[in-house]
Amino acid sequence: MATLVEEEENYIRLALLLKGVSPRAVRNFFDKEFPPTYLPSTLNKNYNTLYDLFKKRILNQAQWNLLFPKNGVPDSKTFDVTLMICLIRNLTSVTPPINGFDKLPLPAVSRLGGVPMNQECQELKVKILDQSNQEIMLEIKQSQEEMKELRRTMDIENSTIRENLRDLQDSHSTLQTEHSSTTKNLIDLKDSHSTLQIEHSKVTEILKDPIPWNIREQINEELENWKKMTKHL
Repeated sequence: MATLVEEEENYIRLALLLKGVSPRAVRNFFDKEFPPTYLPSTLNKNYNTLYDLFKKRILNQAQWNLLFPKNGVPDSKTFDVTLMICLIRNLTSVTPPINGFDKLPLPAVSRLGGVPMNQECQELKVKILDQSNQEIMLEIKQSQEEMKELRRTMDIENSTIRENLRDLQDSHSTLQTEHSSTTKNLIDLKDSHSTLQIEHSKVTEILKDPIPWNIREQINEELENWKKMTKHL
């Protein structure tokens, strides 16, 4: 099995730290500062502070939905490291580091390139963008506008598709009703045809008799009378 180079090993160690160890450690400390039983009431009590963080975009929409879910109650098990640290920094009296929360500890600065690297990072924060960077930012803004326009177009198309689907469902329902009516009419037509066949058979039988039906009735009446007279005799 091939051995990992130093950079790959460091990457794996960092990934395990960020994905495995750090969340558990932060959540353990978080649950001590914010006991799960009282977490909903604590968040409601500090709603204004949290909303201010949300308006400043320190909290994003997804994190806000976790803090104040529409259904159910907030649960620290759903919080990521960023959200938990943000709440710890802004809602507790935890003592900040000597250099503050937003600066790396001095040993970390040394490990990551020392003071020169730290100074370069600080300079980059206030450095004026050159032409190429400005063009990149312009392209990013244009891409964002194109994405917004694409989203609007997709929303319109989705709305049209949903409307067409409703029309199709209505048409299908109408066709089902018409099919049921046609089926009933067909059954009635079959019944009428059967009745006509029976009547036709009766007429055919009558036509086969050489004696007209009205004369036959008279003859039958005469025969009945003779029978009665014979009985009396």
